Amino acid sequence: MAHPIRLQILSLLTGAPMTAAEVARELGLTHANASYHLRQLHAAGHIVVAGEERIRGGIAKRYRYNLDRGVVRYRGTEGHLAERQALYAALAAELRRRSRHMRWAPGRQHFTDAELWVTPEVWAEVKDLVDQASERLHRAAQPPRTPGTIRGSAAFVMFEMKPGPADERPEGEAT
Repeated sequence: MAHPIRLQILSLLTGAPMTAAEVARELGLTHANASYHLRQLHAAGHIVVAGEERIRGGIAKRYRYNLDRGVVRYRGTEGHLAERQALYAALAAELRRRSRHMRWAPGRQHFTDAELWVTPEVWAEVKDLVDQASERLHRAAQPPRTPGTIRGSAAFVMFEMKPGPADERPEGEAT
């Protein structure tokens, strides 16, 4: 999943089931490239086949985001830590891409960045609220360019951190 194109595909397939050709057109990819990424996402269980249709003598599958499995409630093991770190790095790249399309809308944006210490109860409460907000947005998503909708970006990442000295910094990072 830790690939910017796959993150874009997941976002697209949240709003509507799409074929590889539709995904390719929407993202400016080749049909082969879109098909490759769709197969990878399907094999990993992130998307499901929502139907099939006959197109020019062939059969095209329509895929949709598998919200019931969802990234929201990822339950991997500690052994999956490197995969999760790679996913967050891909998400950072995707946020850079999306930010180039940001529209100024006073009062309709939100930014939170925090490295903090809170009680386990507060953490669980806020995590539940973020899960609910994420699920609400995913379930309300519409196909691209549906009349009466706005194009928005939301990325929610929360994770507990190892306790450690405040002065731990990656090598080469300024203090």
